[in-house]
Amino acid sequence: MVDTMALLRAFIRRTRMARSSSDLAAGLPADGEVLLDAPDEHLAPALVAAARGDHGPAAKLLAATRETAEWEDRDRYVTRLAGFARSRGEWFTEWCAVAPDGPDALLVKAELALTRAWESPERAELLRRTGSLITAACEADPRDPVPWRVALDHARGTAAGHREFERLWGEAVHRSPHHYGCHVAALRYLASSWRGSHSECLDFAETAAQDALPGSLVQALPLRAAFTCLADGGGAVVGRDRLDAAADRAIALSALYEAADPWPAEVRNLLTFVLVRLERWEEALTQLRMIGPYATSFPWERVGDDPLGLFLQLRESVCHEVPSRRVPRSAGPLLPRSGRAGSTSARAH
Repeated sequence: MVDTMALLRAFIRRTRMARSSSDLAAGLPADGEVLLDAPDEHLAPALVAAARGDHGPAAKLLAATRETAEWEDRDRYVTRLAGFARSRGEWFTEWCAVAPDGPDALLVKAELALTRAWESPERAELLRRTGSLITAACEADPRDPVPWRVALDHARGTAAGHREFERLWGEAVHRSPHHYGCHVAALRYLASSWRGSHSECLDFAETAAQDALPGSLVQALPLRAAFTCLADGGGAVVGRDRLDAAADRAIALSALYEAADPWPAEVRNLLTFVLVRLERWEEALTQLRMIGPYATSFPWERVGDDPLGLFLQLRESVCHEVPSRRVPRSAGPLLPRSGRAGSTSARAH
């Protein structure tokens, strides 16, 4: 089995001491300007207020997403607020005391409990206890798909059967057929329950992407499946063509958004990871320029404990690698290129 994370670390070690040329580095923000998981202009004030003990802006933010049915924003904000409550929870305790049955506080509470359970040595027991919290969040607002994303994550943790998964999945897509978070949660469940059957995971992701609206982040779902394949050493089983196709679809999605847009930042970070793994160096450099200052913890946290440092090291390594790859090397590719072997296309630098 090929260890993708070890290969990526080796690639960075090999080139991290080399300085990138100024022409290739043009368009990349300086290291000091790059931010990790930077909140958007709506979430940032809520986090600042929460740090001061005031839950009001966070409550108003989530209420607004619910009232306007901005479910993708709602999912992101819930995840970030729950993450913040893990380390600084006084503001959230006050919120729960003021609005114990409110759909927004209940949703953050369910997400927080699920996250804590996943990271605990007593995971099985804690996951069992979170079931009632998730049910309460689902019932608090019948329109909201986000609690069903939490329920899908919970189903993966409890190894729920396929019948239960199908029930939860049906509830989720009934509320929002193209909700990215629910699709990612479903993909994770399937990857776990199929025990690494990567071809089936890609089948699910490709079908969802074909049915998704133009510009929807669900278009990047095959990229998530490709990442899982590569991380688990299943790339050779799936085949290079399908991995390239997943990257190509994500490149087309990325092109629909402005450079340095925080909204698709995680997709672009993931796309860069996959492109590096596939040795598509110039396309990886293009995505690094599109990312601008917005690094995200995922997927770099899968490789090391310092995702921002790793991202910056990889940027430098890719800048160094692009000109060197224009001269053929004796070392073979990280993955067989199937029918593309010997190609002189842009992907065969």
